[in-house]
Amino acid sequence: MASPPVFPAVAASSAPGPQYLKVKNHLREGIASGHWVPGDLLPSEAELSAQFGLSRMTVNRALRELHQEGLVERVQGVGSFVAQIHRISSTLTVRDVHDEIAERGHRHEARVVSLARIKADEAQAALFGLKAGAALFHSLIVHLENGVPIQVEDRLVNPESAPGYLDVDFTRTTPTHYLLEAAPLSEARYTIESLLPAEQEAKLLGISRRDPCLVLKRLTFSRGQPVTHVRLTHPGSRYLLQGRFET
Repeated sequence: MASPPVFPAVAASSAPGPQYLKVKNHLREGIASGHWVPGDLLPSEAELSAQFGLSRMTVNRALRELHQEGLVERVQGVGSFVAQIHRISSTLTVRDVHDEIAERGHRHEARVVSLARIKADEAQAALFGLKAGAALFHSLIVHLENGVPIQVEDRLVNPESAPGYLDVDFTRTTPTHYLLEAAPLSEARYTIESLLPAEQEAKLLGISRRDPCLVLKRLTFSRGQPVTHVRLTHPGSRYLLQGRFET
């Protein structure tokens, strides 16, 4: 029979401490390293007792605690198995700011600062897999809730995905609403940071350059093609980002 695996945690567990931790750390390290994967049958209590020179009661405690922590599943009369790992994912829905404000019973207003065709610099072009100098649409819009600025929307759009973008009146609809219809969403990539606002952002939001903001950057795709990249800047004191978690 092959020698039982030895993991770094076993050697580390030689320090003074409860004896059952030798077994617990050994099994935990084996699971973490992938030696035992979800669904694998772990060594029996008898095998672990012989390997570590400990009583079955001590080994049982190690397995019991791993079970309580969700790492091990125990089946009466069969043995202990590595637990299946349930994925936990954060769900951030691409939502229209107008709808969010309306749901609160408040009034939405949009101020279009700029709406133009531009030549992409290297960084902008890279987002869309284009060459520097390629055409992009750019919009800068301030969204207000009951007259108070809550979001600066700085957006780039791929003209191939939404050729009519510059003709839309964004005081009557939102870029999000228009783009979800023009190029149905298939994927979105997010980053969320706490940052200080740029000078123009602070001015548009009516806040100080020292006021922290929640900045969400999102690149969205339709049928595998990048459609739009947006930077949404919100004053930290006026915005709450909500999502939900699923298991």
